[in-house]
Amino acid sequence: MSRLSEVKERLTSTAKIDPNDYALNTSRGRLDSLGYAIAGWLYMLRRQRNTWLMALATPIVLALGVWLQVDLTGWALLCIVITIVWLTEFMNAAVEASIDLTTSEYHPMAKVGKDVAAAAVLLGVVNAIIVGLIVLGPPLWMRIISWFTG
Repeated sequence: MSRLSEVKERLTSTAKIDPNDYALNTSRGRLDSLGYAIAGWLYMLRRQRNTWLMALATPIVLALGVWLQVDLTGWALLCIVITIVWLTEFMNAAVEASIDLTTSEYHPMAKVGKDVAAAAVLLGVVNAIIVGLIVLGPPLWMRIISWFTG
């Protein structure tokens, strides 16, 4: 096999795999997929404590945005960082569940997987706080000043 053929095979081999040949349970349609997604979200709300903090923080940030009359760019930034935090928390839970499923014993690489997934959440949260301060801080500060200066 030529070098070009090897590269082509490496690039296209994954796309040739049919998940139905390997998965125990694949969704039969879009409605099933939506049901699985909602089930996952409900699991997160019921079993993951940090999700409750996010469920509390999200409407507070959105309400602040409305009250402070954030512009479209600010809204876009807030929506992106809120979504990043939710996504990383969900992915963290999925990584932890997958690791817990594969081993019940301590393994240094399992610790690495869990710690790195948790670090992704931390990175998303720190980023969201910074963006939140940049977008919401100045108009909030102006409101606070206006209360005291009339």
